[in-house]
Amino acid sequence: MKAIDWYMARLIAVPLIGSLVIASMLLVLDKMLRLFDFVATEGGPVSIVWRMLANMMPEYMGQAIPIGLTLGILLAFRRLALSSELDILRAVGVGYTRLLRVPYYFAIALALLNLGIVSYVQPYARYFYEELSFDLQSGALGASLKVGEFNQLGDGITLRIEGSEDKGTKLSGIFARIETGSGQTVSATAERGQFLRTDDPGTMLLRLGNGTLIHDSPTFPSPRILTFTSQDLPISLPALEAFRGRGEDQRERTLPELWRAGTDASQPKAARNVALAAFHYRMVEIAMMLLIPMLAVALAVPPKRSTSALGVMVSIVFLVTYHKINEYGQSVGALGIVDPTLVLWGPFVLVAALILWMYHIAAHVPGGQPIGALDRGAAKLAGLIKVIPKLLSRAPKRVVAPAE
Repeated sequence: MKAIDWYMARLIAVPLIGSLVIASMLLVLDKMLRLFDFVATEGGPVSIVWRMLANMMPEYMGQAIPIGLTLGILLAFRRLALSSELDILRAVGVGYTRLLRVPYYFAIALALLNLGIVSYVQPYARYFYEELSFDLQSGALGASLKVGEFNQLGDGITLRIEGSEDKGTKLSGIFARIETGSGQTVSATAERGQFLRTDDPGTMLLRLGNGTLIHDSPTFPSPRILTFTSQDLPISLPALEAFRGRGEDQRERTLPELWRAGTDASQPKAARNVALAAFHYRMVEIAMMLLIPMLAVALAVPPKRSTSALGVMVSIVFLVTYHKINEYGQSVGALGIVDPTLVLWGPFVLVAALILWMYHIAAHVPGGQPIGALDRGAAKLAGLIKVIPKLLSRAPKRVVAPAE
């Protein structure tokens, strides 16, 4: 029987990996567009987009793994059914229970992998993502100046540039204004310039070339004007605020941390509800993966003499709907409206009962189809759609007589 196991493993692995890669890439592409817009708005370097996406990958993998597992098993059994191999295997005594051995190997392995991701990898990655976002907004990542706009670099420092080349190292069309206190101001215009580092990390040097400097003060009878070929202006950078510690957001806490926070009697009831809701949300998502093989098998086999792919669509809608129910349950449990354990494990028990019933119908009832009614309805709808154009083409056309 090992030959059957290897055969099943090959059938499942190819669509599983393909679905996993496609689902992950779709999620990444959607986030990438928003990150590019965010980084461009903040004036940050493009390289920060890839670092932020890398820290989002664990979260995307946690969402893509259940979908990939479902489609991998479903498409494998669908291929067996369409090629009549499933009927042959069942005729020689190899039932669904035996065929589920390899799918459950995949399910258990991926469930353990996903448990590690949501327990430790995802919380730390989420924290690093938020830290990068904070550093980008605060300027700690060396955000570039916005061309054609007045940029506030600190208290009393205004800078405007008309052009930037070589990743901001060569500036042109510069206007700078520095308020030095006691009503004194230094304004300068220059054809070109560049920023230089100093020994003091809180101070940068703006080296200007071919320009005019105006120094004004209440004690001067008139502003002092100086034309220069090279002039250095020291610019004091604002002190950067330190990023917060990890754990203020529940998504940044590991599973053991959530459990300890949720069972700590010294914590307020509201804080315990939030922690327990996040803990049980992650656990029901992992537990659902152990039911996916039976769900996929129940939806994989189309009716006899049919190649309907309705089960593929139903499986995706089923998983997405259940995921959204869990998200809603987490929100309700965090607010304390309903006990977090009940609001999250209650739907899981109902969904588990539904999946077990569907699997029983498909595996043990002769000719059983868990979604047979949906399939028949979809077939009638498809037939109606095909008939409508024919009916419209046979409809009598109205002829308008020409006016005399």
